[in-house]
Amino acid sequence: MYNYMHTAIEEAKKSGKDVPVGAVVVKDGKIISVAHNLREQDNDITAHAEILAIRQAERTVANWRLDGCELYVTLEPCPMCGWAILQSRISKVYFGSYDLNYGAFSKCGLDKICKTDIEIHGGICEEECDMLLKDFFTDIRV
Repeated sequence: MYNYMHTAIEEAKKSGKDVPVGAVVVKDGKIISVAHNLREQDNDITAHAEILAIRQAERTVANWRLDGCELYVTLEPCPMCGWAILQSRISKVYFGSYDLNYGAFSKCGLDKICKTDIEIHGGICEEECDMLLKDFFTDIRV
């Protein structure tokens, strides 16, 4: 689990001017997609790391159903990404930093209001993920 999260952390560092978020989709113990935020770069509101990783994973398995897949992401998904995760049928989500304002699971309870068997695990490598965000926003404000 931690190896996959460290891959997501390294991917987050590639986000450039975007909020540093990295995402990894794993199936049967193998990474099938890796992505980072590209919202600013692509001028696309939907270019969140999770959405991009899901799209790539769908292409890899040639199916929109990602049953049995796990998602590792450095920041708790927002409601848009959370809904895409639920719709894609990803089985497990592991995230680092909690999103105290817009967290799909901890704040909005998206997994509680929908009929789903998804497993959600937060706080994985939380300190490292928190530091990525803190450093990014500190640099912006200086």
